[in-house]
Amino acid sequence: MQKKKPDNVVYDEQQERYDAALKPYATDMGAPVITTDDTVAWKNANIHKVNKQVKAKYDELKAEYDALMERFEYNNLIYSAKFNFEPVVGELYHLYKNKKEVSFLSIIAPAECNFEHLGSFRLNADKMWESI
Repeated sequence: MQKKKPDNVVYDEQQERYDAALKPYATDMGAPVITTDDTVAWKNANIHKVNKQVKAKYDELKAEYDALMERFEYNNLIYSAKFNFEPVVGELYHLYKNKKEVSFLSIIAPAECNFEHLGSFRLNADKMWESI
């Protein structure tokens, strides 16, 4: 039968050695008091900061997405319109709707015709239409 060590002695029976110095906590009455810091205020302040950063990034990405979708809609509208010429990069073109509600692209300015003007666009080097 093994002899029981007193309660104030820190002894590891599996490894058969004294290991008070290896413990991550105090093991005797003379050790300093272990207190936990109040981190609630720190956490709350940083959670608020992180939430603001995430929201700002989300708003930035949403604005970029909305602008991209607007460009997509313009390009889809123009490329589905009727035109009998090859547009030149950098030139200004006007999108109209005729009496049959068919959209078409033209080089004629809105002041020079009486069709419903849908917008003016310029073709860039990437073959994407930009609203003017």
